[in-house]
Amino acid sequence: MLHAARQFQQAARPRLPPPWLYLSCVSRLLPRYHAATAFDTYCSPRPFTSTAAMPSAASPGAYTPPTSSADITSFTHHLAASSRILVLCGAGLSAASGLPTFRGAGGYWRTHSAMELATYDAFTTSPDLVWQFYNYRRHMALRAVPNGAHYALAELARKKGRGCLTITQNVDGLSQRAGHPASRLELLHGGLFDIKCSGFDCGYEQQDVRTDPIVPALEIKDGDGDISSAQIPLREIAERDLPHCPRCKTGLLRPGVVWFGEALPEATLDRVENYMLEGPIDLIIVVGTSATVYPAAGYIEKARARGARVAVFNTEAPERDGGSGLRRGDWFFMGDAGVEMPRAFEGVIGSPESYPREEDSNRGANLRT
Repeated sequence: MLHAARQFQQAARPRLPPPWLYLSCVSRLLPRYHAATAFDTYCSPRPFTSTAAMPSAASPGAYTPPTSSADITSFTHHLAASSRILVLCGAGLSAASGLPTFRGAGGYWRTHSAMELATYDAFTTSPDLVWQFYNYRRHMALRAVPNGAHYALAELARKKGRGCLTITQNVDGLSQRAGHPASRLELLHGGLFDIKCSGFDCGYEQQDVRTDPIVPALEIKDGDGDISSAQIPLREIAERDLPHCPRCKTGLLRPGVVWFGEALPEATLDRVENYMLEGPIDLIIVVGTSATVYPAAGYIEKARARGARVAVFNTEAPERDGGSGLRRGDWFFMGDAGVEMPRAFEGVIGSPESYPREEDSNRGANLRT
């Protein structure tokens, strides 16, 4: 009788999914709704930290892997032999082109942090201020030029074809202007030169609009000074003079970037996920980002779980404290990515002088309906 009762209790007890299933679901859903992921768009590179490759506790200071000719040789051999390569780019890639990163002591645009302005609430409250911030960023991005790292990654994508996929957290369009194949580039946070209607039921979008200014009222004239400084007066712009939707006629146009609190683009995440599931990954290259927030942080460990070794290009050495990152057998190249990446890639893609460097002009815009 007691045995029968126990059998009944076990049968009636709810059967819970195994723990790995929860982790799989969370890792797939969390990146789509993590409000903090967009911040790395505006960040300068922070140290790529690791505990796996750190010195012992008795050895103070940061772990600085040597960058020697032997390191470059071993990396070049692995890069050449790799058929599936994932690249993860952060703001440090474009910092080498002189773009402001809006982080740290200089992390304010006038008296506002980027986090304050990069929200839908800020746009609905002060659309003129938000548009002047993004118009300034558009203006600066158009005046900047791709650096050697942009061109090196574009050439690597051409050499490796479908086996190479680049994920960028940058919105400045410099990778595209360097000729990076569009099918091998995923924009995690959208783009400064995409615009869309802010109305919920309109759906109007326009891509790659490089007109500067986008409307006359936002023109930054040579005599205006550096309007990113609070010392320079910022003119008020009436809402009627801001960009308006040509379809619904009532909604304001907004930049096509992912703001805090917004979901990352579902199709982009799915394409990255599908790429990672297609087979083993030989190498993940991390450039100009600490990759400490999701989904960027997850991509490194997912790639490593599928066999990848890690190569990091950053301006600061890893610190002792930290989570994911470098292990024995990985590579760390410290310095300006625009210099270090072409040097490290040269044995596979050729010298920088051989890269195609014909920048696109304003290619016009593709209309989505």
